[in-house]
Amino acid sequence: MAEVEVLRTSVLAALDEGGAGSGVDVVGRVCRACVRLLPVDGAAVSVMADAGSREIVYASDPVSTALAELQFSLGEGPCFEASVVGGPVLVPNLAAGSPAAWPVFAAEAAAYPVAALFTFPVQIGAVRVATLDTYRSTPGSLGAAELSTALQVADIAALALSGLSGGGDRWLDGDGGWMEGAGMRYREVHQATGMLIAHLDLPVSAALARLRAYSFGHGRSLLEVAADIVAGRLRLDEEFR
Repeated sequence: MAEVEVLRTSVLAALDEGGAGSGVDVVGRVCRACVRLLPVDGAAVSVMADAGSREIVYASDPVSTALAELQFSLGEGPCFEASVVGGPVLVPNLAAGSPAAWPVFAAEAAAYPVAALFTFPVQIGAVRVATLDTYRSTPGSLGAAELSTALQVADIAALALSGLSGGGDRWLDGDGGWMEGAGMRYREVHQATGMLIAHLDLPVSAALARLRAYSFGHGRSLLEVAADIVAGRLRLDEEFR
C-alpha cells in the first residue's frame, strides 16, 4: 500500500512540474509501476474515443503493444468490454475458453505469450476515457489485495492522463474528450476513417467497421490498410463500397 501512495505522490509532483510531453512520461511511469506492484508481465494505457477509436498512450513491452493493436484492429477485446461495463474484466486463464464477448481476439491472442488478462476502466471525473490493460504469461487470478492495488493504480492512471489535457501534442481536453495531436500511433487510421466518411457518406462507426472488415478479410493489419488508403494505393470506390 505504501508503494501505491508513493506512486500517487510522484505522479502528482510530476504533473505539477509540467513540461511538454510530461503527461505521456507520467503515464509510462504508472504502467511500469503496475508491473512491479502486481503479478503481471506487462501493462498499457489506451484512451478511447467515440465509435471505438483508440490510441495507445504507453505500453510497457512489445506484447502489451501487440495486444492493444490487436484489439483496436478487431474492434473487440477486454478493453472494449471494460469500457462498456465500467468495471474490471478479469480472465485468469485465457486457455480455459474464449470469452463470449470477444472470441476472435481470444483466438488471435493465443499467438502471444499471454495466459491471463486483467483490464480496468480509467475515468477522469465521471467520464470513462481509457483502460489499463495488463497481462501475465502464466494463468492465475488476482488476490483481493492485488485487485485493490490494481484499482488504485487505475485511479492513478487517471491522474496521469489529466496531464495530457491542454492541447498541443496532448490527446485529452479538459472534459475527457478526444483531440488529435502529434505522435498519435493511429493517426493514419483516423485519417483513413475520415476519407471513408467523406467519400462514402458513412457515419464514423460504419467507416471504421469497414476498415476493420477489410483488414481482417485480407489478413492485414489495420495500420497497413490505413496507410494504403492515405497514400492512394487503395481505391475507396472499388474496395469499400
